[in-house]
Amino acid sequence: MFITDIRKEFYEVVTNQRVALLVASDIDALCACKILQALFHCDQVQYTLVPVTGWQDLGTAFLEHKEQFQYFILINCGSNVDLLEMLQPDDDTIFFVCDTHRPVDVVNVYNDTQIKLLIKQDDDLGVPSYDDIFREEEEEEGGDSGNESDEGSEPSGKRRRFDEGAVERRIERQRAKREWEARRREILFDYEQYEYHGTSAAIMFFELAWVLTKDTKDMLWWAVIGLTDQRVHDKITHMKYITDIATMQRHVSRHNHRNEDEENSLSIDCMRISFEYDLRLTLYQHWSLYESICNSCYTSCNFKLWTVNGQKKLQEFLADMGLPLKQVRQKFNSMDISIKGNLRDVIEESSNKYGMKDIRIQTFGVHFGFKNRFLASDMVHATAALLERTEKDESDSDNFISALDSLSRSNLDRLHSGIDLAKKKLRAIQQTVASCICTNLILSQGPFLYCYLMEGTPDVKLFSKPLALTLLCKYLLKAFVHSTRNKRCKLLPLIMAAPKDLEKGTVIVVGIPPETETSDKKNFFGRAFEKAAESTSSRTLHDHFDTSIIELKTEDRSKFLDALITLLS
Repeated sequence: MFITDIRKEFYEVVTNQRVALLVASDIDALCACKILQALFHCDQVQYTLVPVTGWQDLGTAFLEHKEQFQYFILINCGSNVDLLEMLQPDDDTIFFVCDTHRPVDVVNVYNDTQIKLLIKQDDDLGVPSYDDIFREEEEEEGGDSGNESDEGSEPSGKRRRFDEGAVERRIERQRAKREWEARRREILFDYEQYEYHGTSAAIMFFELAWVLTKDTKDMLWWAVIGLTDQRVHDKITHMKYITDIATMQRHVSRHNHRNEDEENSLSIDCMRISFEYDLRLTLYQHWSLYESICNSCYTSCNFKLWTVNGQKKLQEFLADMGLPLKQVRQKFNSMDISIKGNLRDVIEESSNKYGMKDIRIQTFGVHFGFKNRFLASDMVHATAALLERTEKDESDSDNFISALDSLSRSNLDRLHSGIDLAKKKLRAIQQTVASCICTNLILSQGPFLYCYLMEGTPDVKLFSKPLALTLLCKYLLKAFVHSTRNKRCKLLPLIMAAPKDLEKGTVIVVGIPPETETSDKKNFFGRAFEKAAESTSSRTLHDHFDTSIIELKTEDRSKFLDALITLLS
C-alpha cells in the first residue's frame, strides 16, 4: 500500500517503537540511512541497523530479528518481490519499504495491512488495476454448488435439463476464467518486463525531515549525494536527474538564505553547499588535471585515449588550452591560483572545439570550513570504493560501516582514504577498457554484445563486486560505441561477466541497456536471465536486489549464453 502522508502514517507510527533498519549496499541507501539515523537521534528512537547485500542476507536478517521487532524499515530493497511470500512474517509484522527499484510488486501495492510503501506516486509507476490481476475465487466456486444439493426432490427429467444448463454455465465460466488468466499474464508481463529506478531514497527521507522541520545542511548534502549516485551509476534518465536537481536547488537556496544572518557563517567548522555548473572530470580537485582527464569516462571516450591518435589529440587539447604541462600534471591544489581561477571556462571553451559540447553538468559542491571542498560525485566515488574494498580481512559489514562513516564531515580522514581507493579503481577501469577494446574482447552475439574478463586479468578481483563491474560495464559500452564503425552494434546492450569466486567456480554477470542519447534506462535483462537459467537448468544465483546482476557457475556459462541468444533473437 502506498503511504500518502509520510509523517502521520510512517514517522509518528515508528517514533515510539523499536525498529529494525535493513539497508542495502548502495550509496543512495547509505545516504537515506544517515538521514533517518539523524532523525531518530533527534527523537530518541531506538533502532537496530542491519546491512544487507542481497535477498539471502535479507531473509537471514529478518529471521534473526523477527522475535524482537514488529516494525521493519527496508531501504532500497524489498519492493520488487512479494515480501510476504518470501519472508513469511507473522500477521502483526509491518514493513515500511523505501526502495528505488521498479516495478513495484503488485502484491506489495495492494496489501493494506503489512506492507507500507514510501514511494513517490508521481513517478511513472503504471501499476495495473486491482481487478485486472486479482479476482475473488470464492464467488466463482460457490456459484453452482448450492443448486445441486436442492435437486433431490425434483423429478428426474427436469433435473437433467437443469443439469445441462448448469454444465453450460460452468463451461462458460471456465472459459471466461481462462481468458481472464491469459489477459492477466499479459498485463503482468508488460508491467514486470523492464527494471528501472525511481526517485532517490535519500530524497524521500530528506523530504520527510523537511515536513518535520528537522532538516539540516548535513541531511541536505546526503540527499544530494543520493541523487548524484543515481547519475554516476546511470540509474536514472538525464531528464529525471535535471528535475530532481532543481528540487534540491530550491532546498539549498532556502538553507543558504536561512544561514546568512547567523554569526557562525564564517566559523572554521561551517558547512556551505553551493549549486555548481561543474566539469565532468572525475575527482579532478583531488588529483592532477591530466590524470582526471585520462581516467574520466566522458573525456577518455571522446578522445579515444586507448589509441595513439587519441593520445595525440589529448596533447593538442592541452596545448589549445594554453596550460603548461608542468601545471597540468601536478596536484590540482598545487596549481597556480591564476590558472585555477578561470580553469572551468578555459576547459569548456577548448572542449567545444573538440566536440565535447556538454563537458559541464549541473551538480553541487560543499565546503567544510575553509580548506576542504568536495563535489557530490567525489563523495559517491569515494564511498563506493570504501563499500567494495577487496582486502581479505574486511567483511561486508565492516566495509558498510566505514562507507557510512565517510559520509560524516567529522570523518574526513576516512573520506580521503576512500578518494585514494577510488583513484585506483578508476585507473583499473580505464586500463581494463583499453585492453578489452585493443584486444577485441567485446563480441557481438546477435541481439547483444558480450565481454568476459578472464581470470588473471589485472585488477580482476576488483570487478567481482557489483558496483565496480556495473561502472566498468557502462564505461566499456560507451567506449565501444565511440570506437566501432558498425552502426548496428552501437544500438546493442552489453552483457559482461567476471570471475566471482574461484573456489566455488562462479562468475558474476551484469547486463546493461544500450548506450543511446534517448535511453530510458529500462533494463530487460532481469527477466531474460531468469528465463534463460530456467530453460537450460543453469546453476544461477539471483541474489542481488538489481535483477540484472546474477551469479552463475563457470561451466554453465556457454549454455546460458546460447539460451539468451535464442531468447532475445
